[in-house]
Amino acid sequence: ISLNIQKYTHVRQSQRGTKPYYTSRLWWCGILLMGLGELGNFAAYGFAPASLIAPLGSVSVIASAVISVVFLKEMLRASDILGGALAMTGTYFLVTFAPHSSPHVTANMVERSLVSWTFLIYFMFEIILFAILMYLYKCRNIKHIVIMMILVALLASVTVISVKAVSGMITETIRGSHLQLTYPIFYIMFIIMVTSCAFQIKFLNQAMKMFDATEIVPINYVFFTASAVVAGILFYEEFYGLSLIYIIMFVIGCLLAFTGVFLIARARPRIKMDRVFISMGQIPGIPITPDSVLQPLAVSVLTSSSHSSVSCCQGQRKGAKQPCLM
Repeated sequence: ISLNIQKYTHVRQSQRGTKPYYTSRLWWCGILLMGLGELGNFAAYGFAPASLIAPLGSVSVIASAVISVVFLKEMLRASDILGGALAMTGTYFLVTFAPHSSPHVTANMVERSLVSWTFLIYFMFEIILFAILMYLYKCRNIKHIVIMMILVALLASVTVISVKAVSGMITETIRGSHLQLTYPIFYIMFIIMVTSCAFQIKFLNQAMKMFDATEIVPINYVFFTASAVVAGILFYEEFYGLSLIYIIMFVIGCLLAFTGVFLIARARPRIKMDRVFISMGQIPGIPITPDSVLQPLAVSVLTSSSHSSVSCCQGQRKGAKQPCLM
């Protein structure tokens, strides 16, 4: 709902050339709803494994597709129905076969995981790969969507680790088992979380300026989910003790959800925004104004912070007059 409201506000502002979007009460309504959603997403990391939370972002893609049909009057396609069915089936597999319990996240546990050989090798690999991709992107000027999305996914991996650490330590403090906020590692992870989120949003915005949202959304969802699952396995040992059949079914669930998201997000048809304005005529303060044809809403998931940042720029297409409204 938040993303659809923001999309409508951006469309109205760009088409009518009125006051900036951030002066609209409707836009702030959407931001408030997004904040509530992200707060719930943040809290979820304190209670459930990251490898379960991240893939469930497919639910937001399905919900946005449904809302866009009702709210933005977008045409319902056969691929949307098939994609929704596959994503829902994958979600069922994920909820059923994903690890449902994870160790309590404490300051001592985070400190031990940070110096474990498994994580150090993985982190060094991430740094080397990130440096190579940055060289290709900045120095060689290679602007390929896969390079951009891998950069975002590498940052997302760090974001997931830090978000779960911060959320988990806050959860332990609220439970009263032990005060975690007195440990320096809590504030270190908090700084890492904010920094990685900021750079993640930066690269997502750059990608949205060069590529369509219909390309960004499914690729970002797949890469983000994969990085979050790997981070959960290596840092928090979430798959420890899980049987082989459960792991196989979990992977099948991820593949089904990936396929469903690709079908929903790919080649979204254009819609005439005049139908949207007519349907919005009931809202106080919003006049009915016919507008030109614009790319419809294509939504990412989020987790984390990456999902929110994609949505804020998804109305922009290559060559658009308005800059990315982030």
